Amino acid sequence: MNTSFRMFLTLLLFGCSVQAQPPKSMGSSDPEAKKILDAVSAKFKTFKSVQSKFTLKIENSSNKVMGTKSGTVYMKGTKYRINVTGQEIFCDGSNVWTVDKAAKEITINKLDPSNNTITPQKLFTNFYDKDFLYKLNSDAKGVQEIELTPIDKSKLFHKVIVYINKATQTITSTKVFEKAGNRYTYTVSGMDTKSVIPDIQFVFNQKNYPGMEIVDLR
Repeated sequence: MNTSFRMFLTLLLFGCSVQAQPPKSMGSSDPEAKKILDAVSAKFKTFKSVQSKFTLKIENSSNKVMGTKSGTVYMKGTKYRINVTGQEIFCDGSNVWTVDKAAKEITINKLDPSNNTITPQKLFTNFYDKDFLYKLNSDAKGVQEIELTPIDKSKLFHKVIVYINKATQTITSTKVFEKAGNRYTYTVSGMDTKSVIPDIQFVFNQKNYPGMEIVDLR
């Protein structure tokens, strides 16, 4: 997986908190924010398939842009495919193939069905349930801004801001604030939830990648 995209997903999703309830000193979540997030999650789960373009921007603590990446993500049930500059990822619901074109290497992993699995689908559904406190920061001009604070203070980030299109009940952007100062902004554009994506889209075909080394970690 592209390093910057992997870091973004890892920061946000890797590892669930061992504590389902936050300590009393942290307070509690905003019921209105939970209502909005639950509605977004429920809406996404109604989509049979999703195709969307995305961009990932990385900034340092001085707001200097350190890099940007763009790509396309396809999702259908537990299957997904990510196309980003220099790399491709295929998941057929059981296995994950990561194609690194620069390294001429293909890594194969078994998809872990546990809640710790990192998948694009989790960016749009209830990843927030056990790991965060959340509050509604603003609700203006058709955009709802929700701030999430991780319960587990050992995580590499201290805050996540989620931007939601109020009319469509979909997440349009997610910004992760790393403790080291870097900020990762994942922005979705052109989300297509109507097209039918054939299963073949998620199937890796080694014949299309001749001469690459296979690293099978299953």
